[in-house]
Amino acid sequence: MTRGKRTQSPALEVHLLREGIIESTHLVQVVVCDNRGRVLSIAGSAETAAFIRSALKPFQALTVVKTGTLERYKLDDRDLAIICSSHQGKMEQVRQVFKILWRADVDPSVLKCPIPTGKESPLQNNCSGKHAGMLAVCQQRQWSLDSYLQYNHPVQGLILSQIAELMRMPGEELILAHDDCGAPTYLVQLGQMASLYAQLASGNNLAMERIVRAMTHYPEMIAGEGAFDTELMRLSQGELISKAGAEGVQCIGRVGEGLGLAIKVMDGGKRAKYAVAIHILKQMGWISPSIAETLAETFMRLSEFKRLEVIGELSML
Repeated sequence: MTRGKRTQSPALEVHLLREGIIESTHLVQVVVCDNRGRVLSIAGSAETAAFIRSALKPFQALTVVKTGTLERYKLDDRDLAIICSSHQGKMEQVRQVFKILWRADVDPSVLKCPIPTGKESPLQNNCSGKHAGMLAVCQQRQWSLDSYLQYNHPVQGLILSQIAELMRMPGEELILAHDDCGAPTYLVQLGQMASLYAQLASGNNLAMERIVRAMTHYPEMIAGEGAFDTELMRLSQGELISKAGAEGVQCIGRVGEGLGLAIKVMDGGKRAKYAVAIHILKQMGWISPSIAETLAETFMRLSEFKRLEVIGELSML
């Protein structure tokens, strides 16, 4: 990751206002990069490290595309979208995950993602699509299905090597930890997250271009009705690709322009990252004022008495 002369800009603040009075405050760091890894604008520090969590899913899905697994099991873009998703466990989404396993001749009992509280099957876990994709690759390559989440499993090694190549660093330097679903996730800098999404959105790689097409054509698979990722991609009509991660992570790419945005709320608050995303996307002209207003009605005006306010701007480097 490279940069020009740096101008320090403080982290953004998100205030929860109750009838105009500040009740709570979140600190949020934001980085914008191009697909060469250059930091273009910043609030906070591009070197801040965080687990990328579910914002990693489009890159984990690269393995499904590059190994020919889609063709082997006659999977389509809807299947690829659910592999990239953090879905709501709705029937349509669960059926899409089941279809992947059925086509790959994998029993759903092999899924190692937890059964959500109050649910009946791991298929309803919001990460089940990602797990189904990993299992389909394992089946196609005749790798063990039982140990597919272990760090040393071939499918995880393949994912690691592909992500390390995109990050232009040795895979052994990446720090791994288990996500809540049991799959590995990585500790990376915000600038690296933004660069990954810039590459994803650049249109310079056929495998990533197919992932972008799947996500933007089937946004209802990526999250679900009323969810930020789904609504942003619908409203932007394919111009933006968006994927949330837990603990205040949000990543967005500007399709065809090789620009990526990474957001980290330092206390992990979900509501703050959406408010900042709307604020920054409007500032950069990535969404129109009318789209920003539509999103704000849901994600910034929380009730009759509460709303979110973002303080600060990005510094251009």
